Amino acid sequence: MKFLSKNDDFPPVSEAGAYGILAFGGDLSFDRLISAYKKGIFPWYNEGEPITWYSPDPRMVLFPEDLKVSKSMRKVLRDGRFKVTFNTNFEAVIRNCKSIFRPGDFGETWITNEMEQAYIQLHKKGKAKSVEVWLNDELVGGLYGIDLGTVFCGESMFSKVSNASKVAFISLVRKLEQEGYNLIDCQVYNDHLASLGAIEIDREDFLMYLPK
Repeated sequence: MKFLSKNDDFPPVSEAGAYGILAFGGDLSFDRLISAYKKGIFPWYNEGEPITWYSPDPRMVLFPEDLKVSKSMRKVLRDGRFKVTFNTNFEAVIRNCKSIFRPGDFGETWITNEMEQAYIQLHKKGKAKSVEVWLNDELVGGLYGIDLGTVFCGESMFSKVSNASKVAFISLVRKLEQEGYNLIDCQVYNDHLASLGAIEIDREDFLMYLPK
């Protein structure tokens, strides 16, 4: 595993070791983060630790056409109880993901202070996107991730009331399917996303979908 200086490029993802760990160090600059996601790499570390870069194999993904929506969730969506918006309050979404994060989100990624600020900058430059779910004008759920144009790389989601994060995810997937996206990157396996249709594929297969 490589220790990156500020100007070092990432090693080939084939060099990733146990648990998909590829490298340590570097920074969370705009250019490095976009370069990472285009190569199938993402940061995942705790506050006080060095930046750790991952490229797991297999990779958890969802092909939009394979989305599974239960009968009960179809009813929730039809009821219109929740209002869904896109990119209207990215900073509130990431703050909520950071403060009430629970295992089961995209990749189980802990959001450090440094990561929070880095992704806000990505959003300001049009690369990080959010979904907001509202109930009675209160933000009760949402998610955010990196938009590569044909692939959406999910990072984290939150829910303050039952089903809010599912509404965010389902709404996003349906929108991306309409816009011709190839897949949603969910990073690593978890039961919640598997229940919605996500599957594991080989890392090499995943990389073929990323924009060159």
